[in-house]
Amino acid sequence: MTVASTNRRNFLKATSGAALAGAMISSMVHSTATAQDKQRSPNARLGVGGIGLRYQGSVITHKAQLYGEIVALCDVDRHVREQARAAFGSTPHIFEDYRDLLERKDVDVVLIGAPDHWHTKMVIDACRAGKDVYCEKPITLTIDEGKLLTDVVKETGRVVQVGSWQRSDHRFRTAVELVRQGRIGKLQQVEVVLGKNETGGPFEHRQSPSNLNWDMWQGQTPDVPYLEQRCHYTFRWWYEYSGGQMTDWGAHHLDIAQWGIDSLPVEIESTAKFPTVKDGYNVATDFFAKYRYANGVEMTVSDTGRNGIMFTGTEGRIFVNRGAVSGKAVEDLVKSPLRREDFNVYEFDNLDRPERAGKLDAIINHMGNFFDCVASRKQPISDVVSQHRSVSTCHLGNISMRIGRSLKWDAEQEEFPGDAEANAWLSREQRSGYEIV
Repeated sequence: MTVASTNRRNFLKATSGAALAGAMISSMVHSTATAQDKQRSPNARLGVGGIGLRYQGSVITHKAQLYGEIVALCDVDRHVREQARAAFGSTPHIFEDYRDLLERKDVDVVLIGAPDHWHTKMVIDACRAGKDVYCEKPITLTIDEGKLLTDVVKETGRVVQVGSWQRSDHRFRTAVELVRQGRIGKLQQVEVVLGKNETGGPFEHRQSPSNLNWDMWQGQTPDVPYLEQRCHYTFRWWYEYSGGQMTDWGAHHLDIAQWGIDSLPVEIESTAKFPTVKDGYNVATDFFAKYRYANGVEMTVSDTGRNGIMFTGTEGRIFVNRGAVSGKAVEDLVKSPLRREDFNVYEFDNLDRPERAGKLDAIINHMGNFFDCVASRKQPISDVVSQHRSVSTCHLGNISMRIGRSLKWDAEQEEFPGDAEANAWLSREQRSGYEIV
């Protein structure tokens, strides 16, 4: 039995759970076992370690305070980690190297908000250290990283939740449920709009600031001169560290689209324009991708239009984004509501939290689902297998764009059949000392 076939079956199982929650999980988890399987008082709270505390990393750490005690924090920027410790009560231990944090016995759960190129290695190291993990999306930067990651999570038995929190938002789950129940007939097409990539450059070479460990920030990526625009929020616009909107918004929207499609892609074609500015952002300035799925559905992904996802079937359409879910099938819910016994998407363990709209509420629910699964040892709603498959679809689009031609994809073997050039893009070179192994 191949790893790929196992992953595919897990993906299909993960995307077809028994029930969709109409309400969300409880506001506090009292676990009887830590992430390292030690006996613990029923009233004890899990010890939480946060890695990468700038932007979203600080958001998810604040959300985790509802469920555990923040005992350790790590960031390669001294200013960021010191500010984070002050923000979390001045009591957590702080570290520059995340491996020191993972050695702590009081850390049961790890939150990862570091830049994208660090996600896979940090999750693998945390799992092997016996920690359960909540990691921001995208979970990988290459498809081969995802293959290894899913194996490690399975081998270690850790709970890993990916921060694709749109799965915990009622609008997106409602849209997917309506599609999966056939409320718009047979699904034929999905249109996804992500928005434009940033452009800019050339940027000025500078000495890296004394508060930043630039070598460690780069990790396994090539050692290059410091540019302020390479790190912090704007790392997204460099292929060395991320994948532009295809893996930023795409890790959210393509995940929802593929959840509704309930299949995997077999062909990809694309068009893209790329900047030629030295020492400037290098992600595509204009892009469009078309996917054909094994079940015949076509999906398009573009950078222009209204941000969101349009599902089109033989009997109607549904549009969904973070502001709305609309279409006749949605309007018809008044007279023909979804029946709980027919739900296909996901069943939460606890249903005593009323669901509310809004990004932060969805993140709270998403974080709560993670801690609930840490206690129950069940799969979270954004499990590592489904998220590997979703972000792989994002990577396929970027690979097609960067090679400049259409590609065929074997989703079972997770390779481009007979295409050595394309298969070379499944992995990347790794700088010595920071390899993912």
